[in-house]
Amino acid sequence: MKYSASVLAVLFAALMVHGQFKEGMDNSIPAYHALRPAKGAVLPPLMTQQQLAAAGYTQPAQKQSYKAAARVSSILYQQPCYCHCDRHAGHTSLRSCFESTHGANCGTCMAEALYSYQMSRKGWTAKRIRDGIMRQEYTRIDLQNPQPVQ
Repeated sequence: MKYSASVLAVLFAALMVHGQFKEGMDNSIPAYHALRPAKGAVLPPLMTQQQLAAAGYTQPAQKQSYKAAARVSSILYQQPCYCHCDRHAGHTSLRSCFESTHGANCGTCMAEALYSYQMSRKGWTAKRIRDGIMRQEYTRIDLQNPQPVQ
């Protein structure tokens, strides 16, 4: 009887631990738009450099990522954001992060925006950039010394 109770206790503990680790491993793809914005579509405005500075966001990565968002807005529209802001902020793509100060407060958003900009300058399509983001290639972006956005 004691043996059976011990086995059940160990199995229960193993299931609990497995469930905790499984919860932390989220492989779902965040929200994004598969296609570029429709011709003539009016999207919410992105924060400008002046608005960003007025809000106190003056770090190089913050400034460069918002410049990148402005330069490749339609590319960001087609990218998921792996900070999963679609869940907690209702964002519909990476572009949404730069409509407010959210992007300036999030290393993931900034890195993804700078990655998207850099790859688009190399001629990559939005789909190819998205595939790179899904492979987490954006984590190679150096936010301490971001490359300037032209």
